[in-house]
Amino acid sequence: MSRKHLAVPMAAAAIGLLTLGACSTGPQSPAADTYAAPAKAAAANDAPKTPAVTLSAVQVDGLGQILTDQYGYTLYRFDMDSANPPLSKCDGPCATKWPPLTTDGAVQVSGVDQSVVGDITRGDGTKQVTVNGWPVYKFADDAVPGEVKGQGVNGTWFAVTPDGGKAGAQQAQQAQPAQRAQPAPAQPAQGPVRIVGADLPGFGPALADQDGFTLYLFTKDSKKPSKATCDGACAEKWPPVTDNGDVQVTGVDKALVGSVARADGTTQVTVGGWPVYRFSGDTDAGQTNGHGVGGTWFVIEPAGCKSAAPVQQQAPAGGGY
Repeated sequence: MSRKHLAVPMAAAAIGLLTLGACSTGPQSPAADTYAAPAKAAAANDAPKTPAVTLSAVQVDGLGQILTDQYGYTLYRFDMDSANPPLSKCDGPCATKWPPLTTDGAVQVSGVDQSVVGDITRGDGTKQVTVNGWPVYKFADDAVPGEVKGQGVNGTWFAVTPDGGKAGAQQAQQAQPAQRAQPAPAQPAQGPVRIVGADLPGFGPALADQDGFTLYLFTKDSKKPSKATCDGACAEKWPPVTDNGDVQVTGVDKALVGSVARADGTTQVTVGGWPVYRFSGDTDAGQTNGHGVGGTWFVIEPAGCKSAAPVQQQAPAGGGY
């Protein structure tokens, strides 16, 4: 991968480790060890105040145009944040791993529309730069300008584009334009199946797959014995997580993970006996749009039980599913 002006070695995205215990009773704050301490001391706010903060658009093979700061370091956005209204949810240890790009004056631009650049006031009183409403950050593990080690980390961090988008999204859409209108696939094309324990900000303990997408259980299924009852049109809306023979776990008791044979001959992953699914209505990692749907679908926790998080807005069942 190379920039027009910089050589950029791509690094594989890492999935953070998180150990979670028994079923929760509601939303919890992110665990203090969710974010590992940075391996490198370089951080955006450690840089000198001069020159002025500058956003520059550069081209990266495989990602398209992304933004860098005045020192050439890649800038990122966080899916757990909000662009409307602009809001940063990365504080404490998270902000150590992902230093916010802050400014104490005007932000200069190169290849970026000045009208999309703004700022928000963080809890510590500093002003963080935003692009099209999205707060932007550096990544502590990017040791030298031009690195993009933060791309795809935990399925929630992505290099930010000049219009505030996620790097790589446009290329994926052009390569497979019809897939955006179809249900999410049961499994990604590459890599082993991984079940990850997470603590979603404002929600609480949850399970996710290797791409960061939230996993669900269906109360019309059975856990003793394990049995999946979601087939046909139901399975298109709620793709089962199928086992390719190599299920890896992070932050989940391996003893809770098993499998069950489905009617179509595939083998579905179970946690705590419950068959697990994704939701086609979750279009980004970390979303929980399926929680409470039809009063039968709920986020599954790392302990293998139904999430106790409140149902904020119950979606219609949609054909009984």
